[in-house]
Amino acid sequence: MSDLDRAAALVLARGSVLGQPLHLLSETGSTNDLAKQAAKAGAVHGTTWVAESQTAGRGRQGRSWVSPAGDNLLFSVLWKKPCPTARLPLLSLAAGLAVCEVARELVRVRDEQQPDVRIKWPNDVVVVDQVKDGARTLRKLAGILVETSMTAGQVDGVVVGIGLNVHTLELPPEVADLATSLARLTRAPLDRAAILVDLLLALDRVTTLVAGSGLGALRAPLAAWDALRGERVESELGAGVAEGIDGEGRLLVIGSDGTRMAWGAGEVHLRRGE
Repeated sequence: MSDLDRAAALVLARGSVLGQPLHLLSETGSTNDLAKQAAKAGAVHGTTWVAESQTAGRGRQGRSWVSPAGDNLLFSVLWKKPCPTARLPLLSLAAGLAVCEVARELVRVRDEQQPDVRIKWPNDVVVVDQVKDGARTLRKLAGILVETSMTAGQVDGVVVGIGLNVHTLELPPEVADLATSLARLTRAPLDRAAILVDLLLALDRVTTLVAGSGLGALRAPLAAWDALRGERVESELGAGVAEGIDGEGRLLVIGSDGTRMAWGAGEVHLRRGE
C-alpha cells in the first residue's frame, strides 16, 4: 500500500485542475519524457505523471536524479495555458515558489529554530543552514526541470517536472552534506498524496499569475525566499555578490569592480574563502 494510492481521489476532492487525469506509475524512465510525448499526442492541460521510481530521471544540464523507490515525489505536469512566449522561462521560478510555499508550511514549527526553506536561483529549493564561521550551507530539498515540447516551431505544451525529497531519512555519504528531505526536517509522518495535491494547487495558482502578468505579483515572496541574496556567488558568467532577482527572472549580481550583471541562465555556486 503506497501513500500515493489515494492521490487521484484527493485531486478530485480538492478540485485541482492540475492532476486530472493523473497517471501513477511504479516505474518509468522519466516522467518529463512521458509528458513531452503526450503533449505531441494532444494530451490535455493538467495531465500529470507520478512515478515511484525513475530509471532515467534528470535535472538541469542532463544530470541524473536518483531517488529510492517509494520515498519521494517525482512528477511532471503538462501545462498548456495561453502564455506569451517571453514569459515561459519564468515558469521555472514560479514552480520553485510553489514548492517553497508548500515545504515552508510543512516544516513550520512556530519558533526561531524552524528550517529556513528558500529558492536557489534558477530552479532549486534548498534549506539554508547556518554554521560556526558564519558561512551558509545550502542543502537541496527539491529540483525543478521545465521543458518545452515543440513541433514544427510551435509549442505543444510546457512540462513542469518536480522532484521533492519526502520520506528519505538516510542519504548516501556523497550527498549527505548537500541534500535533505521533509522527513529529516519534520521528523513527523508525511502523506505524499496530500503533499502532491498541495503542490498542484499552488503550482496552478502561481503559473496562472505568471502567464497573465509576469513575476509582478510574486516579487515579494521571491525576494523574501531568495537563498542567494547577499551571498558571494560565481558561475561561468563571472563572480560577485547576488542582490536579488529582477522582473525578467534574471539573477542580479554586482562584480568586485562594481559592474552590475544580470544572469539569465547558468549554474550558480556560493563562493567561499574571500
